[in-house]
Amino acid sequence: MAKRVVSTPEAAPPGGPYSQAVVAGDHVYLAGAVPTRPDGTPVRGSFEEQGRQAFTNLRKTAEAAGASLADAVRVGVYLRDFGDFPAMNALFAEFFGEENRPVRTTLPIALSGFDIEVDAVLYTGP
Repeated sequence: MAKRVVSTPEAAPPGGPYSQAVVAGDHVYLAGAVPTRPDGTPVRGSFEEQGRQAFTNLRKTAEAAGASLADAVRVGVYLRDFGDFPAMNALFAEFFGEENRPVRTTLPIALSGFDIEVDAVLYTGP
């Protein structure tokens, strides 16, 4: 099974020596998406603004890999302040919909410079 590295200028560039996504067979692995614009500038502002950008980056990277967030089977969400959980939940429902929801783990962690990071594993097989 070959793997293919995915990169798109429509999402935030990686913040280090890693890929935005890797396709391996029927799976797409999306790196942690943060609230940074595609030009590399961070989104400052409310949690909702930051969260919307992070989820948009995740969606744009999925699309560049030939998939969509509807293909998500696992999502990891990392919050600086667990008090933002209700706002994150609302954004999550907006981006992932009501049908065929993926599994999710949400953890509070010490993020530096932003309030949310989100990653995912997608399945595009039959």
